[in-house]
Amino acid sequence: MLLNLGPQHPATHGVLRLVLELDGETVVRCIPHVGYLHCGFEKIGEYRQYNQIIPWTDREDYLNSPGNNVAFALGAERLFGIEITPRCTVLRVIAMELSRIISHLVWLGTTCIDIGAFTPFLWAFQERERVYNLLEGWIGARLTTSLTRVGGMAADIPDGWMDGLRDFIKTFPRTIAEVDKMVTRNGIWVGRTIGIGALSATEAVNYGLSGPMVRAAGVAWDIRRDFPYLDYETYDFEVPVGSAGDVYDRFLVRMEELRQSVRILEQAASRLPDGPVNVDDARVILPPKSKATSEMESMIHHFKQVMEGPRPPIGETYVAVESPKGEKGYYMVSDGTSKPVRWRIRPPSYVNLSAIPKMVEGHLLSDVIAINASIDIVMGEIDR
Repeated sequence: MLLNLGPQHPATHGVLRLVLELDGETVVRCIPHVGYLHCGFEKIGEYRQYNQIIPWTDREDYLNSPGNNVAFALGAERLFGIEITPRCTVLRVIAMELSRIISHLVWLGTTCIDIGAFTPFLWAFQERERVYNLLEGWIGARLTTSLTRVGGMAADIPDGWMDGLRDFIKTFPRTIAEVDKMVTRNGIWVGRTIGIGALSATEAVNYGLSGPMVRAAGVAWDIRRDFPYLDYETYDFEVPVGSAGDVYDRFLVRMEELRQSVRILEQAASRLPDGPVNVDDARVILPPKSKATSEMESMIHHFKQVMEGPRPPIGETYVAVESPKGEKGYYMVSDGTSKPVRWRIRPPSYVNLSAIPKMVEGHLLSDVIAINASIDIVMGEIDR
């Protein structure tokens, strides 16, 4: 028989439709259908100035808004030929690792619900709320942060903000330990995840998978370490890998990545330097508001920056970062105007989802839920 799973089923985590051909309860064939979101981010970006695109990056993967903001800003700055300040570099590392923790916590909580464990969902979302409180104190927004600007940040952290971060760094590992104690050796969890949806290292590479998906298959590929940006090469952290490449290994890899993100945050908090967060470059940075309201030249500069936008030189660039879901890349082409003539996204969710037919065939229908959850998709990244 043919069974439609989605596009509004809670376990498909968005508008994903899976057409399943079944023999009894065994999946014989799976065809994923995407495109129900109709977002069109890339085309919209061709009609926006570079700073105006940043709010759209919030919505591609709303669980990784700060990370997307940073990734796009890095690409635009390479196009402009700008080098950001040391304080901005460390703040962006903090933003990206907090973003990874948010994303992994939502994955952890929802995956536990999909497989039948409710309590870890409450613990995960409680910790996620603490991170959102930190982001709200920093930027004033929680889900859609629009945290960066070309050449810097939308705002510096307020006084006392680092105390909240240090408290989170100190207490968050206890929650990870509690989830680990409750779930990792639980008989139901082990039975539902070990040997389910396994991919070999060769298969994972051939599908172009990245992030925890490829690392769970035994491939130690992490862009933070292999193609460093934001001085990641100076941080001490480990890249966890699995061996079986199944749902259980993907769980173990993401749990360890939560611990490693805490290590990176601890180092970033101890090295945050003083100084400006924005570059001293009038081509891209707005003048201080006090000057814009009191000096004619600054007011004209402010007006032209807002109305016309900064103009990079003619060229093209591709920048990739290690997002919570894998390689997140932005390709942009400048024709010398204030808007990119082309903007394309390399979304890890879209590429990782391509392997689902291979992973579910031969398994039971109930396993499809666990396998789909283990990919950790957000449909904003998948819509084509």
